[in-house]
Amino acid sequence: MAKKNTKRKLIGLVSSLSNHRTYYTKKNTQNTPGKLVLKKYDPIAKKHAEYTETKKNLGRNEVKARKG
Repeated sequence: MAKKNTKRKLIGLVSSLSNHRTYYTKKNTQNTPGKLVLKKYDPIAKKHAEYTETKKNLGRNEVKARKG
């Protein structure tokens, strides 16, 4: 089995217009240490908006790393 790459973290993208997390993506934290900002379509506002990076689930049900 292949190793799980721990450098990639799952993040949520929050819209600047509606403040909803519509998109989720993986980000390589070693190559891009700052906050990720993307322009994507916001289906709630029905416009394109800037999406900024947040935690995937904002602290709820966060998965802990396995030992070993």
